[in-house]
Parts: sequence; C-alpha cells; structure tokens
Amino acid sequence: MQQNPNYKNMKTSTTLILLLHLSLHTVDEGHAVNPSCTCIRFTSTYGKERGTFSSPDYPRPYPPRVDCLLYTFVAAPHEIVELVFTDFDIYKGHLDCAQGDYLKVYSEGGVHGPGPPGVNEYSAWSRVLCGSRADAPPALYSHGPLLVLEFHTAAKATNATGFVGNYRFIDRRNFETDGVRVPETWCDYMFHSQPNRPAHGRLYSPRYPSSYPSNVRCTYHFSGRHSERIKLVFEESFLQKGDESCLNRADIIKVFDGRTSSSPVLALLCNEVVGYEILSTGPDLFVQFTANSNTPGQGFKASYQFQIEDDTESDGDINKKSSTADGISGLGPAVSAATSSCHQVFSSDKSKTGKLTSPLYPAPYPQKTQCHYDFLARGRERVRLVFEDFSLQRISENIIDCESMDSFDVFLYVDGRLEKMASFCGNDIPKPIMSNGPKLSIEFRGIYSSRHARGFKISYSFVEDYGIATGRQLFEFPCAFVFNSSERARGVLTSPNHPGLYPRDTECNYFFYGNENERVHLHFTYFDVEGVVPCEAVSASDYLKFSHQMIEAQSHRYCGQIKELQVTSLKNFLRITFRSNDRLDGTGFKANYIFLRDSEMNSMIMPNSIDEGSSSCLSKFLILASICEALRNIR
Repeated sequence: MQQNPNYKNMKTSTTLILLLHLSLHTVDEGHAVNPSCTCIRFTSTYGKERGTFSSPDYPRPYPPRVDCLLYTFVAAPHEIVELVFTDFDIYKGHLDCAQGDYLKVYSEGGVHGPGPPGVNEYSAWSRVLCGSRADAPPALYSHGPLLVLEFHTAAKATNATGFVGNYRFIDRRNFETDGVRVPETWCDYMFHSQPNRPAHGRLYSPRYPSSYPSNVRCTYHFSGRHSERIKLVFEESFLQKGDESCLNRADIIKVFDGRTSSSPVLALLCNEVVGYEILSTGPDLFVQFTANSNTPGQGFKASYQFQIEDDTESDGDINKKSSTADGISGLGPAVSAATSSCHQVFSSDKSKTGKLTSPLYPAPYPQKTQCHYDFLARGRERVRLVFEDFSLQRISENIIDCESMDSFDVFLYVDGRLEKMASFCGNDIPKPIMSNGPKLSIEFRGIYSSRHARGFKISYSFVEDYGIATGRQLFEFPCAFVFNSSERARGVLTSPNHPGLYPRDTECNYFFYGNENERVHLHFTYFDVEGVVPCEAVSASDYLKFSHQMIEAQSHRYCGQIKELQVTSLKNFLRITFRSNDRLDGTGFKANYIFLRDSEMNSMIMPNSIDEGSSSCLSKFLILASICEALRNIR
C-alpha cells in the first residue's frame, strides 16, 4: 500500500471528545475489502502522546464517490490501537449503515485466506458506523496490534463534514488479569491470598479494553485466609446500553458470596456501571461473566483487595474520624477536639441493629456541633435508617434551605463518588432511608441549637430483605421475592423501604405463581415512582414493569404518580420488575394482591373495559370486597 500525499496534513478538531456511549450498528459479516483500496498507514505518533487522523477535506464536507479509503493503524506486537473520535458526522442514508456513506471498522487482524497476516479481501468487519455525534462510540480498540477503518461515500453529495480523531498505541500488558489462569481454560482465574503476594490486584473481561467475544463464560474465584474478606470494585463495566432488567440481558456479571455459583448472589451487573463496590461476608468470592449477545460491549475492569477483618474497630467507635469525611466538600472547618467524640463508625460485623442519637440527646445538642457517622455493611446488606425523633433548631420559619441552618445530611456512593442524597432540617420526622450499596454516611451540623432543639434519635439496621416484609426471598438474585398462591392466596406488596424513599441503583423482582386455572390480580393503593412517561432511560426514569413471561423485554413501563392502577395476569404467572437509577428518589408503591380462579376472575369486569352503570358498580364492589377480605386475613 502507498502513502497518499493528499492526507499528510490533518487538522485537529476543537470539538470536545464525545463521552456519549450510545448504541452502535453492528454487522456480523459483510463485503470483503477491495484490494485496490487507497491506504493511509499510521505506524507512529512521532514522539507525541497521540496522533491525528481525519476524513478527506475535513472540516469541509467530504467528497462523494469515495470508493474505498483505508486508514490502517499498525502497533507493535505487544500493543493495541486506541481511536477516539473528536468529531463525527457521516450522512446516515440507511438505519443499518450498510449502504451509502459509512465507516467500517476491522478490529481484528490475522490470516484470512491467502497472503500475509492482516486485513484483506477475506476479512469481515466488526462494526459499521454512520450518523451524527450521538452515534459515535467514545473510543475504538483493536483486539491485537492492527485496526483498520474503511471509509466509503455514495454518489450523492451531502453537507456532512466527516470525522476527525486521535490515535495512540497502548501496551496490552496493562490489561492483564493478576490472577492465575486455570490450565486448559481461556478466561478462568484463581486469586489466592498468600503472605508473599500482593493483597490487591486487577481483573478484566477478555480482550479488554476492546469488546469481549460472544458465547463466552469466564469465572474469577477469590480465596482469602480465614480472617480476610474480599473487597471488589467494578471501576467500569460497559456491557449493554440502556436500563433493561438484568434478567432480560444475555451479557451479565454475577457475583456470589462464597466458593461456587450455588452461593447467595450479591450482585447482578449488566448495562453500564461505574464504581460499583462489593464486600464479601467471608473469605471466598466467586464471579461469573457470561456473554451470549450478538452485540458485545467493551467489558469490565475491576480491582480487588483481600482485607483483614479489623477487630479493633468496635461498633460506634468514637474519636475516630472517618476516611470518607475528607471526601465531602463544603462542610465547614475541621472538627475540634471538643466535638470529635461524635465521629462514629458502625459496622455490620459488630452489630446488625442499634440506636444513633445526637450529642446529649434528649437534652439540646451543643452549639457548633459537627458530627460524622459512617455505616459499613457487607454482602447482600443495605443500611436502613428509621427516624424515631427529629428536632433541629430553625433560625427562621421563612427559610426552607437546610444549608443555612442546623441540618442532617445523608450521603451515598454514586459512580464511586460520595454524593449528597438528602438534607433534613426543622422538626418534621424524615421518612426511612436506605443505602444503595454497602456504605452510607451522615453529616450532622448543629450550628445554632437552642433549649427546644432535642436533636435526633435513629434506629439503624443492616438488612438483607430491602425492608420488604412479604413474600419469600430468593437468594439467586440480590432482590427477589416469590408469592405462591399455595402459601398465601392474598396479601400486600411494597417497594423496597416503603413507606420511605426506595434505594437508588436497585432492581427488585417479584414473582407470582398461581395454581392451574388461577390468575393474580393487583390493586395499587399507592404509586410514586420517579420518572416521566414513557419511563425510558433517555429521561432517567425509574420504572415498574409487568411481564406475563419470565423473559419479556417489551412490556409496558409505569412511572410517575398514579392514583389508580390495577393489573391482572394473563395466566397463572406474573413477574413485576422495579428498577431505580442513581438520580432522584420516590416513595415507591404499595399494592394488594389476590389469587383468583378463572371463574372468579371472569366475574370481575376490569374498570378500563366496562360500561357505565351496574357493571361498573359490581366490578368495584367485587374488587373492594376482595381487598377488604385480604386485609382482614393479614391482620
């Protein structure tokens, strides 16, 4: 291939690097590369950290009838290629980008037919790109030392300006898993804690940071010493785009709290996750990565650490400043020695329940009090706070901003960062709070105080049932409950932590199983799920979804505040999926359920399908009667 002189000078766009990780158009196989293509080779960055590349005439519109222009990036044998588009605008004439203007990506070189190794007319592309900035990937990575782009334009001229980006060559040894690979396997690893080995390390999905292959299953087994626990942090995990339930995904990460896949499940990860932390309850942890989709994602990178259980840190330890306190900005000056005694750490290793009170409670707390409280759970546990008393000084009834008065702030870890969830002040008792993971922090600021300000009293607990009191919990999922008609014909269903705010970053599934010729009917008496109809990921909506089969991805979503909602299963099975993201909060839902035989169900004409008059009255009467009977039995 010869160097084309027309493209020696390439201009770098000032456009910001796109961080939108939206769906790509993936094609399994396609037309072969034309052997007569014009080729531009990139084998060095010439002493700079990155080199640049661009489409013809950028930033002016690219010409039509570009039959085959190849951008060939060749790294050293131990390196991979990284491409980052800083601008992307290729006219999309077809949804699948297979015709017209497009950019084909060949991310895997090798021997394909006769000739030397590399990409040739026998090669198949890995993906095809076209469209606007929103359609561009944040980065492209090769599987090996070779990556090729094939640019093609149709006969019709457009105003599309093409693309510009930068490239670099990365040492692939930076992405090697630190464990010991199991013999005769491709991606099964063992991690043993040993005195002469580091207590921490890293693990990656196959071929990371390039996309993982399809039809693969990898396992990562961590084995610590008796007094050790395992901390595992998924720093980045990009499997599939969207907010679909993990039960509907073909690519999934399962984390088990033990040696094998029969141990309780701590986490199901799919979609996109950043900074997700897991703490084992014992010295063993088992991770299983399964990829069966036709459109593999980038995969994951994670870090692990074998931690020695600290017996010196008792529950509610005082005079010990939390390590997370430094991560909270804007909280005023450091606490003086006179008030440092209200810094406390509560660990589930020491006690599963307890009480937390403000200094001197029930007497007024001192002025200029600043306290920090950390809660640390393990395994499947979440931190739950139930407020029993709450009375903080208000400097004025007209001020509603808690920042300017005595306040009680709750912090969660979101995407690996400490983020304020809520602030409380005044005398209204807050609703119960639940963490989104194993950690929760509190900052109490008593600047003013008075003889009327008692402070607070909180009952805390480390719970595995998400505050859901009904149904039978399954350990095959982080949050799942079964309702069998053979065990109970009627009852109540609630969201996690109801009537408090439901936890963020949480998926809970409710499975209803009736006998043959039975169906389940649900009447929601309360519904407050944060979101905007149609409750999609683009609006950052939480949602509730009803599926009449175990796997049913296309069912309708519900969110917002709904005054009247009734649902009846089509057959004797119903799955309800509740999913929250890391944004805003709601108080969830409460519903009454009842299993009825088909003959009984037929007499209950649903309100949205009946005529006005006696039929409507009969339907409402039957529904209310069933609910009243259910409530009597529950009591």
